[in-house]
Amino acid sequence: MARILSIDYGTVRTGLAVTDPLQIIVSGLDTVPTAELIPYLKNYFRQEVVEKLVIGYPTHADGTPTNLVPKIDELVIELKKHFGDIEVDFQDESLTSKHARDIILTTHRKKKRRDKSLVDKVSAILILQEYLKHF
Repeated sequence: MARILSIDYGTVRTGLAVTDPLQIIVSGLDTVPTAELIPYLKNYFRQEVVEKLVIGYPTHADGTPTNLVPKIDELVIELKKHFGDIEVDFQDESLTSKHARDIILTTHRKKKRRDKSLVDKVSAILILQEYLKHF
């Protein structure tokens, strides 16, 4: 089997999480500047076999897409252009950032709580856990 990688896309930073090769355990991978996402993924895919990308799909409480969705659509085009053999899927990411902040608040010291990149990475973990139905 190969890994599944999740993406919590942001205009500035993007959080990444990944499964183990057996797709049982989800771990935070990294938070990267969004402008460096494609080169980062190219490098990662040289080292690891990934069969699927799961991208967080942000919606409002009423289910309508947020203003970030057009940027995510552009990202999907880029991903398919560079990594056409890797399947792309979506996972509703409603409230993952809030849930990530709550987790960080209860599990990390004050200094670590200020690390905004940690929220993105934990959000990517939550997206992938929900996708795999680990809850």
